[in-house]
Amino acid sequence: MHASEVPVSAGGTARGRGTFALTPDAGPAWLRPLIDNLDQIPDAYRRRLPADVLAMVTAAKSVTSLGGGGRDAAVLVLFSGPQAAPAEGGVPDDADLLLTVRASTLRHHAGQAAFPGGASDPGDAGPVATALREAHEETGIDVTRLHPLATMERTFIAPSRFHVVPVLAYSPDPGPVDVVDDAETALVARVPVRAFINPANRLMVYRGTLGRRWAGPAFLLNQMLVWGFTGQVISAVLDVAGWAQPWDSDDIRELDDALVLVGSSDGLRGGLR
Repeated sequence: MHASEVPVSAGGTARGRGTFALTPDAGPAWLRPLIDNLDQIPDAYRRRLPADVLAMVTAAKSVTSLGGGGRDAAVLVLFSGPQAAPAEGGVPDDADLLLTVRASTLRHHAGQAAFPGGASDPGDAGPVATALREAHEETGIDVTRLHPLATMERTFIAPSRFHVVPVLAYSPDPGPVDVVDDAETALVARVPVRAFINPANRLMVYRGTLGRRWAGPAFLLNQMLVWGFTGQVISAVLDVAGWAQPWDSDDIRELDDALVLVGSSDGLRGGLR
């Protein structure tokens, strides 16, 4: 967690010149368990990976870092909702998480649910600037309404060779969001956090060519399947914040089989905003 001021590159009304400080104290009471325990996120990732797979991922990251390969990127993990926590604790019913679905025509990760974000530009002053700029470009969100709280561990994504920093942020009211460029984004949604917590929406998925040992946590919602890096981050967040409920991690499906369930009567599972 860092507390330095981070300049945001200029380039539009909502992206205008200014500084955004990482202010963890701006988070609401219900986010405190997550903010205070972000250092546990890496271990939460690793618990879902078999030892041999973890060793292969770690080796690939080391080789890429030493060779100067890969690109820097950042994503915005934006929670919205009231400041007050429910009297019984936990997450407010109207708390949500901002996600997008990438256009099916894109070269990388086509049709995949993701946090807003992308590659760093030369003018970006660090990952917070990148995450805010990209979120505005993809969803039209007014970044002046957001409170960047903290950064999570930089993670290497082997298929795309990106080194990604998730930026945790909060807004009591982020204002309107929508698809800005349908060549890049198919859907923008504020997904209720309760939809991710609901055990009925959880499963494990793997790509057929990789096999079951590469299965990772996923969330089957009524308009998207959240898997891959995004699914791993959300799963780790639920574990670390203490929000996760017992779920059937033995429900392991091949990716294409799970995608068929999106929008079906079997695949809720959680309304979108």
